[in-house]
Amino acid sequence: MRIIEVTSLDAPELDAYARLTEAQLRNRLEPEKGIFIAESPKVIGRALDAGMQPLSMLMDRSHLGECASLVERCGDIPVYTGPADVLEGLTGFRLTRGVLCAMRRPQLPEVEDLLADARRVAVLEGIVDHTNVGAIFRSAAALDVDAVLVTPTCCDPLYRRAVRVSMGTVFQIPWTRIGHDSDDWPQAGIERLHELGFKTAAFALDDDSVSLDDAGLNAEDRLALVFGTEGDGLASSTIACCDYTVRIPMAHGVDSLNVAVASAVAFWQLCR
Repeated sequence: MRIIEVTSLDAPELDAYARLTEAQLRNRLEPEKGIFIAESPKVIGRALDAGMQPLSMLMDRSHLGECASLVERCGDIPVYTGPADVLEGLTGFRLTRGVLCAMRRPQLPEVEDLLADARRVAVLEGIVDHTNVGAIFRSAAALDVDAVLVTPTCCDPLYRRAVRVSMGTVFQIPWTRIGHDSDDWPQAGIERLHELGFKTAAFALDDDSVSLDDAGLNAEDRLALVFGTEGDGLASSTIACCDYTVRIPMAHGVDSLNVAVASAVAFWQLCR
């Protein structure tokens, strides 16, 4: 272990953990230099299993013993350590399970390559809550979704909180962005999915919607399930471009579910 005691919270090598914004971590101008932060031993382990490249670790000194094997897996990288109260002063929050790991952001695949063998795909349009994105990824992995696509306005699945809520499943299920600016979605993106042989299903409250258990919907060979942002849901232009509008049957006058819950119900029905 290359253990380095944290003696100054101002040390520039600690910027990734304390002072860089998420946008700076992503490094949009030079994505190949971007990094993300993985939190907790389980999440870091899943990231390593998926081939992510560790750059450094920040660890509560009391966890060095129990995390020794994890540190060894990371190779010869610096492991910054100190007492819990000092590290909390650095990061602004108490470390979950006492450890963070800065990792190199992976290069995202092209949509066409990602979907070559896929049959069931989730598309996340403009979802801005990192907790919801992480929960959707966890459900997608558990319920056998083949891949996840995020639109240009969707928040980053590698944001620290999204990664943590996903329990590291964001590293287990293939994903990429479908476009990089507003012109790439919805029309261009949905046309792209159609060209790849996918029917598209918009999950929305609409008079023309079909039930989740609709026989035709369930029989589709390749299906992209499109979920919208919290509150407003999918854009009307997105719904108009999709082949299906789908509703989840509900009781007691309830008209909608949280997007993470709705996606899990849809995955269970359509990805079996």
